[in-house]
Amino acid sequence: MSTVINTAPIKWAQRSDSLYITIALADVKDEKIELKDTELHFEGNSEGKKYEVNVAFFKAIDATNKDSTYKVLPRSVQMHVMKAKSEDDNEEEEFWPRLLKDKALEKNQVKVDWDRYVDEDEEDEAGGFDTSNLEGGMGMGGMPGMG
Repeated sequence: MSTVINTAPIKWAQRSDSLYITIALADVKDEKIELKDTELHFEGNSEGKKYEVNVAFFKAIDATNKDSTYKVLPRSVQMHVMKAKSEDDNEEEEFWPRLLKDKALEKNQVKVDWDRYVDEDEEDEAGGFDTSNLEGGMGMGGMPGMG
């Protein structure tokens, strides 16, 4: 008998230098999270069902940055991920038009996190993400298989 694997729902928001990604599953157990500079792999169990996420980011992120962290919370898995700095240091950090490289996949799998959303021209007023709920979270840079 084969095991059914469900696709976990993703919400996201961004600032010019970082992403805030939420995998909207309650009481996640046995989670495996692998963050690479171009992709995210997640596996976990929620309410007796197996879920996974395998996505390629629109652009590179900095998986080894100490500020790239995640925490498993009672209602979700939340991640604060730093965007990679571009090769040309003079280039301004920028907002991405979408989270995933694959536009069709994004349409079916990803929703905007309107609670954390800030328009690009309002970013200075809003400031960065409130990451206080991630304090004491797992740093992604030191995890085996990362980067």
